Amino acid sequence: MTAPAGVPDGAPDRGEPLLRAADLVAGYLPGVNILNGCDLDLYPGELIGIIGPNGAGKSTLLKALFGLVTIRSGSVTLGGETITNLRADALVHRGVGFVPQNNNVFPSLTIEENLQMGAFQRPRAFAQRFDAIVDLFPTLGDRRKQRAGSLSGGERQMVAMARALMMEPSVLLLDEPSAGLSPVRQDETFLRTRRINKTGVSIIMVEQNARRCLQICDRGYVLDQGRNAYTATGRELMNDPKVIELYLGTLATDVEDAERSGKPA
Repeated sequence: MTAPAGVPDGAPDRGEPLLRAADLVAGYLPGVNILNGCDLDLYPGELIGIIGPNGAGKSTLLKALFGLVTIRSGSVTLGGETITNLRADALVHRGVGFVPQNNNVFPSLTIEENLQMGAFQRPRAFAQRFDAIVDLFPTLGDRRKQRAGSLSGGERQMVAMARALMMEPSVLLLDEPSAGLSPVRQDETFLRTRRINKTGVSIIMVEQNARRCLQICDRGYVLDQGRNAYTATGRELMNDPKVIELYLGTLATDVEDAERSGKPA
């Protein structure tokens, strides 16, 4: 059964979380909160998906974790150490990477120069990290001198992910990585995300493509009005009738069709 807010149903028995957000209250304007007591646990090696209706606070949660939105109350810890409201550069140094939804590459710079920007805190490690990234994304090595502004949306997303990986983060925050991409490019992005996760990087991913997100994530959180509405494994959320009815919209039709055909949703 899917757990309501605050109950980590489906959480792995892995000891303490790598990253923990507890009772976060945050917003952009004074006196106006977007997050209203939000909780999240990320265990080592996990891929977490965050879904929910527009305006639920999904992207705000990521920005609060990365120091881009002020947390008014509550706490964030990484490896047991408090990182609440640390600046983004300090978080990168501590092993947190962030890929925003928009404006996530330097269009006038080449692919190689974009990745150099990702390693600005450790420039001497660039060559080693570039080789590791090329092993993960061979296309970037072949086209390293091409300007990022000439790339397709899916290719720019790959560069943005690669740049965030240059500092060898233990935690990667992805804000709607499939937004604006064609269905084929969306699938490539989700496969790429899972590939990164399998290298040992723990990932928190905000997504509007709820079905695909829940298919690949270990656990999911459903946010509503800045609070956790449900949390469970991705598969459990995807097949929970109440979650489907309240939050996943067209996913209900997909599940019904799958049941009639005898195939899993």
